[in-house]
Amino acid sequence: MRIQIINGPNINLLGKREPSIYGSVSFEDYLAQLRAKYADIQIDYFQSNIEGEMIDRIQQVGFEADGIVLNAGAYTHTSIALQDAIRAVTAPVIEVHISNVHARESFRHVSMISCACLGVICGFGLDSYRLAVEALLEKYKK
Repeated sequence: MRIQIINGPNINLLGKREPSIYGSVSFEDYLAQLRAKYADIQIDYFQSNIEGEMIDRIQQVGFEADGIVLNAGAYTHTSIALQDAIRAVTAPVIEVHISNVHARESFRHVSMISCACLGVICGFGLDSYRLAVEALLEKYKK
């Protein structure tokens, strides 16, 4: 099984950026733990602060990967282009957020990509990624 994680803007600053909201662990450290827990799954990782690069990655892997875990960051709330990219590929996409976006500013309550995703997981810190992996594993058990 192959799962692609795609992180958007500012996720490269995890561990440094607003630790009261996003925690103090870098994504690279968390990714090592996730890969160790799911050693039998190929978990690929991509991060970009640039919307077009995220779209390119979705298109590159979206017909081959068994699933995509996508934290689009602030593009979640603005990007019809990401929504279109998700709809264009065959891999199921799970939208992930580290914080509970519904407990934050009102502009974060609207997602432009949720309607194109298999599901949404938010508010469980970095564990949101593990929950997304588990959801994809369950999808393929059936």
